Amino acid sequence: MASTISITRSTPWEELVTSALLGTDRRAPAAEVMAPGKDAPVALLDAAALHTVRRRAGLLPARAAERPEPASHDGRAPLPEPARRRLALLLADRSAPSGGGGRRGTAPDLTELLPQWLAAANEHGYRAPAPLLPALLDAARARTDLRPGALRFAGPRGLWLARLNPEWKFALRSAPGGSVVPDPADTGAVRLLWEEGLFAERVTLLSAVRARDGRAALELLASTWSTERAEDRLMFLDSLRTGLSGADEPFLERALSDRSRNVRSTAAELLSALPLSALAGRMAARAATCVSLDRTGGRQAVVVEAPHECDADMQRDGVVAAPPTGRGERSWWLGQLVEAAPLSVWPARLGGRTPEEIVALPVLDDWADELHAAWCRAAVRDARWSAALLGPPGTSPSAGPGTSSLAERAKLLATLPAAERSDWVAAFIAAHGLSEAFQLLGVCAVPWAEPLGRAVVDALDIARDAGSYPWSFSGVMGLAERCLDPAEASRLELLTATPDEPEGASPGAGGYWSEAFQRLVSTLRLRARMLAELAESPEPAGR
Repeated sequence: MASTISITRSTPWEELVTSALLGTDRRAPAAEVMAPGKDAPVALLDAAALHTVRRRAGLLPARAAERPEPASHDGRAPLPEPARRRLALLLADRSAPSGGGGRRGTAPDLTELLPQWLAAANEHGYRAPAPLLPALLDAARARTDLRPGALRFAGPRGLWLARLNPEWKFALRSAPGGSVVPDPADTGAVRLLWEEGLFAERVTLLSAVRARDGRAALELLASTWSTERAEDRLMFLDSLRTGLSGADEPFLERALSDRSRNVRSTAAELLSALPLSALAGRMAARAATCVSLDRTGGRQAVVVEAPHECDADMQRDGVVAAPPTGRGERSWWLGQLVEAAPLSVWPARLGGRTPEEIVALPVLDDWADELHAAWCRAAVRDARWSAALLGPPGTSPSAGPGTSSLAERAKLLATLPAAERSDWVAAFIAAHGLSEAFQLLGVCAVPWAEPLGRAVVDALDIARDAGSYPWSFSGVMGLAERCLDPAEASRLELLTATPDEPEGASPGAGGYWSEAFQRLVSTLRLRARMLAELAESPEPAGR
């Protein structure tokens, strides 16, 4: 044995690894590794085993590290025990295949219920159980959509733990409110944390100071602005969206000259959202010279004269000079000017008309699509314009007054009040079915209001009775599992039976529809249990 160990000592571990990775046929082991009567692969593995034993036997104990400071106190209430057990099950199941295209079986997809569980737990103000924090952080590392809810639930203990594991470093930059910030009135403590804290702590601090004193928050941000990294400046600037007001204009105007294009673009976007800002006025003046009302020939129509150049002042105000591939320069510049101009400029410019009347006007020389698309992008700041550009839900998207893009229509819908939004989508589904409704459903409040839920279920029932290809509705069915009101479960029981397949139906469609509705019912009942568990009285906060 001693002679064998001495042989493996003379062969570096890296050489053994290289032979193993490439294969002994392509990289033969060193001569001292080979033994009489042994094939090369066997001799290599024997040598690797002995090398491993030697390395472990010779390992010296490391110097003990200093014990970290204890985590900050989290005074939130602990989870009720049934909810704690439910969370453990949801986290244990997070590696299971997620539901999607053609998923079979009747069991609920637990991976898709975790975001909803976290949202409900955060609404109750519970703190995460310490033993489950590692699994929670692992889940958030694997799924970016979980991070806001998971890090809020993890709280200061989760942020403390993330400092000890490089794989959780994402939490140190994205934790929303995960750390305990000083009283915004304590200027000394605020300054210390601002200058020495982690990025996530600084973002939380800036938001806390801004909520109390907007001017003090801007002064804090300005004090280190020139030394911040470009990506940090961008995220700090983005945090100003909350509580944006005219008081922010001077700072944002200065940011228009920032050395980072992304920072300049975000500053221009925020200033455009302030209708009384100087930038909004400049953009309004530019856009007004491009769009006017033509009254010749006894009819009234919109006439467009797109810009002929993009000068330095336009570029400073956020207009990007170079268009994307395949896009004309003038139409590209026009779209940016109209998007950034306050929508209030158009009624006065176009004969005192309402938004509904303006979008119904004909547009000459094939500029309608470009102009309406720009108005749609601007309308995300104005619910009335959004409603006008969406038009009646019964109108075909291709014939509507605004954009036919479902993604853009979803953005317009998001500006409407929740009830109006769900009513519009319910009427859209009743008129057009589910084939074009998936993106629109994604912006509706959860749980879906009763008219919207009924419209979705009725459309699915119609598709089932028609023998439609069932897998094409799996996305909507998955949304229904997460978004329907759990109280609807009993009403849906009738749809779980296997229907008779009509002539010409997709083979096996009836069985799929039965499974899908059974899964929908079981998921709704599980969601109801989850909410009931979270509503139970928690243990005393000190335990």
